[in-house]
Amino acid sequence: MASPVEFWFEFASTYSYPTSQRIADEAKRVGRNVLWRPFLLGPIFKQQGWNDSPFNLYPAKGAYMYRDLERLCRNHDLPWRKPSSFPRNGLLAARVACAALNEPWMPEFARRVYRANFAHDENISKPDVILACLTGVAPDPEAALAAGADAKVCLRKHTERAVELGIFGAPSFLVNGELFWGDDRLAAALAWH
Repeated sequence: MASPVEFWFEFASTYSYPTSQRIADEAKRVGRNVLWRPFLLGPIFKQQGWNDSPFNLYPAKGAYMYRDLERLCRNHDLPWRKPSSFPRNGLLAARVACAALNEPWMPEFARRVYRANFAHDENISKPDVILACLTGVAPDPEAALAAGADAKVCLRKHTERAVELGIFGAPSFLVNGELFWGDDRLAAALAWH
């Protein structure tokens, strides 16, 4: 099997949503495993002098992004609903994902969180929403949610590692030391040797 692709994702990231829904199938088709790497963009943006998403700081860019996501989701047959609040705080979801990195159900949990945010317009910062995303996926949803509270160090280390790698946005992919950024670079990342 080819070397794995690291999928660096942030739950508030709009473009990480379509990637999260298709990366497993596309990677399997080309014989690659996916290593899911949650991190936070907020600290990275802060280092760049931003206190908000660039899609909010630059309205024309934000308007384009929403229209682009409509087209992209339609092309991939994914439900899409513009969030009534953007960006949503994905801290709790990212901590739960960190706590469950080695669990086989974590990718499905992540996909559910993305659908909650970008298909159903649910507030993913709320524990009841995250618990619903865990239900039917994690063997013990309550325990998985509680474990997220103890995953602060893991998430901080992932975010620090993202900075070390030069990651500046999500989704990002790392394959054999080569960095790719953006949902539109997924195929290129999966093809990299």
